[in-house]
Amino acid sequence: MERIGRQVGSAALAAAVVACAFGVVQLAGQTRGTVPRGTDGRPKLDGIWQAMTTANWNLQDHSQSAGPPMVGALLATPGGVGVVEGNEIPYRPEALAKKKANFEKRWTEDPEVKCYLPGVPRATYMPYPFQITQSANKILIMYAYAGAVRAINLDTIPEPTVDTWMGHSLGRWEKDTLVVDVSAFTGQQWLDRAGNHHSEELKVTERYTMLGPDHIQYEATLDDPKTFTRPWKISLPLYRNIDRRAFLVNYKCVEFSEEVLYGHLRKKPTP
Repeated sequence: MERIGRQVGSAALAAAVVACAFGVVQLAGQTRGTVPRGTDGRPKLDGIWQAMTTANWNLQDHSQSAGPPMVGALLATPGGVGVVEGNEIPYRPEALAKKKANFEKRWTEDPEVKCYLPGVPRATYMPYPFQITQSANKILIMYAYAGAVRAINLDTIPEPTVDTWMGHSLGRWEKDTLVVDVSAFTGQQWLDRAGNHHSEELKVTERYTMLGPDHIQYEATLDDPKTFTRPWKISLPLYRNIDRRAFLVNYKCVEFSEEVLYGHLRKKPTP
């Protein structure tokens, strides 16, 4: 009887596992079915979104580490799981050396310290929200950090004549995925606080795929033959802020970076 009881218990457990599995599949199907759509049938990305990763500290797997001693835990790095496919960034030897040098100077040379615009894809996974507003031929993304703004052009526009911090974005729909090609960067951007970087030759291909009303799967493929030996990809989920009171609050950090940028020009040092 005990053996039969164990068999019945095992069968019940197996049935429960199968039921849960089917439940997940069904739930996933229901979730995908609730993707909000506009009058053109396209997914509507409108809303306030935010990444929940430690990618801005380091795109790759990393342990916690200390910050500058004088600020205690304020600038310490939390440990986290990376967002790089395969956890490898395929640097050329000279570019890897630059990455290591950047890391040693990160407390003063990271463009984030100076409140420079973050570039793409870094703007997406910084620990600040951003808002997407969508129309038929333009998609506007407004980032809380530094008041950064970028327009994704779904129509034909002239090629840029100058490089910029946020690049030049051309978008298109592939079924239900928004695909964005971004180019024309200055090459001064960093990809994270760990010193990962790229050159002005970087081209980014972003993919935004809604998994449900409140989740976007974000992917970005980086191609920069001057810096990397091959293209490589990051991927992470984005989460909608569902608080009915939510609105985007700009983090205008320029005023906090003046000492870093211009303090050396002062005739008398600050006491």
